[in-house]
Amino acid sequence: MKQTKVLILGAGGAIAHHVIQFLQHHENIHLTLFLRKKSHLKGIKGPNINIVEGDVLHRSQLNEAMKDQDIVYANLAGSLDKMARQIVEAMEKNGVRRLIFVTSLGIYNEVPGPFGKWNDSMIGNSLAPYRKAADIIETADLDYTVVRPAWLTDNDEVDYELTQKGEDFKGTEVSRKSVAAYIADLIQHPRKNVKASVGIDKPGTEGDKPSFY
Repeated sequence: MKQTKVLILGAGGAIAHHVIQFLQHHENIHLTLFLRKKSHLKGIKGPNINIVEGDVLHRSQLNEAMKDQDIVYANLAGSLDKMARQIVEAMEKNGVRRLIFVTSLGIYNEVPGPFGKWNDSMIGNSLAPYRKAADIIETADLDYTVVRPAWLTDNDEVDYELTQKGEDFKGTEVSRKSVAAYIADLIQHPRKNVKASVGIDKPGTEGDKPSFY
């Protein structure tokens, strides 16, 4: 049985943790978990899991982790535009085509109404590198999916709906577990939503702001 080799960048994050839980027992999937400190992945081990310490902005470390991978899933924070450029370069160098990259709602001014104004007042000033990252990925010769989650909750549920680039964003919030379930589904069905930028929210959460604010 041929295994699909998946590189998870930012594997210590909360959404990535759910993705790992969804996929770690699939014998046809091999996970390489790339993060700054292995200690953030306590208790995660298995025959199909390889854990690598490294920094996405360290070119040689990223390039080494990228070798022989089939799919890259990136769930990062910080200088997202610089990270996106490094990831694209490493993928092109190693002949890896499939990328799933998490950014944020609001990067295209796609959030309408009062919630859009509230969202912009809360995070608008920090969205520039997220938009630049999406632009870098969308102009690369890759089979990408950009994922734009609503405001995140830790609710133990999988309940989501999707919107495409050019469509108005819908709800205000979504669980991390839901975003992870969608990403895990893309990894298992890598031809889904190729060359797409996808908004993800929980149905029925429309409003002026998330319920926890």
